[in-house]
Amino acid sequence: MAAPALPVALDVRPVLAVNAGSTSLKSTLLSRAHGQWERDHSYDDLDVALAGAGDVEVVLHRVVHGGPRRRPVLVDDAVLAELEVLTELAPLHQPPALEALRRARAALPGARHVACFDTAFHHSIPAAAATYALPERLRALVGVYGFHGLSHAWAASQARARFPRARRVLVAHLGGGASLCAVLDGRSTATTMGFTPMDGLVMATRSGAVDPGALLWLARNTDEDLEQVLASESGLLGLCGTPDLGEVLARARRGDDSAVLARDVYVHRLVTSIGAMAAAMEGLDVLVFTGGAGEHSGELRELVSGRLGWLGVQACPGGTPEHGSRVEVLVVPAAEDLQMAADARDLLPAAPPTTTTNGPLDHPPDSNGAVRGA
Repeated sequence: MAAPALPVALDVRPVLAVNAGSTSLKSTLLSRAHGQWERDHSYDDLDVALAGAGDVEVVLHRVVHGGPRRRPVLVDDAVLAELEVLTELAPLHQPPALEALRRARAALPGARHVACFDTAFHHSIPAAAATYALPERLRALVGVYGFHGLSHAWAASQARARFPRARRVLVAHLGGGASLCAVLDGRSTATTMGFTPMDGLVMATRSGAVDPGALLWLARNTDEDLEQVLASESGLLGLCGTPDLGEVLARARRGDDSAVLARDVYVHRLVTSIGAMAAAMEGLDVLVFTGGAGEHSGELRELVSGRLGWLGVQACPGGTPEHGSRVEVLVVPAAEDLQMAADARDLLPAAPPTTTTNGPLDHPPDSNGAVRGA
């Protein structure tokens, strides 16, 4: 799959991209050919990746939460400390990413370590979609950050490369974590995750959206550790005892009642949220499936597309998209590493100097000159 084109004149050594998720850690060695980034090698073990890094001068790190930062940043001790403060907002994701960052800095002290943020892509979301209806004193503390931004940005760029006239792209990132993003003219305009990665869709072990009144009631009337329950004991696991969507679907086909319920709850939340995201763009041109389940589960794609005919989505028998319908359906393999390389090009050694991004806040103007905080 082609990566975003970069200036051919830029000549840098291979780049190591470290992608720490909530349940996995993968690294890829990237090089550039004909102005595009390509994967040279993939690693499942970070120590092996660091040992084989050789003459790597740049290590890119996927960090889920960047707070108010809008673009990649060179990591020093001060930046690392700032990112550690955000751990409370992404407790499943921030710790493994920062641990990988610390290990990589220790192993490759002479390299540039660059943090690339999943939240950054969503800073274009308008205030109407990013604001909770709370008193002003609390709105200053909480708002919509959005997550999976690197994956959403990559998938949307591939959709627009395939269909250049498509303005309204909806990306469904469906993995252990899951979220939707409405991408209008290349910019995030709405997403299902909010202040934390626990919001929105049903996920492997995360609940997704729950009535806040129900949570208040549970807090008053039970001794449950609600953070632990919502993050690690809910979702598919809470519904039928397994976080594995493939296992859920297989059990549901055999008539397992709890798996049927889990499947139906998962698909219901997904389909109704797709409708909401399409409404935010006032229509839909391309629906993109990405992430582990989105890419590999034809059964899931068939279940979802079969319920979206009203929106112009043609059903995908066997999960295989048929092009030419009013709404195109694509399957795009996730490629956060390639998106990180494209996003961080100004921080590569051969890139021209740019304004520093190492301040405590980084709010460069967007394309229309506006500046929006978190």
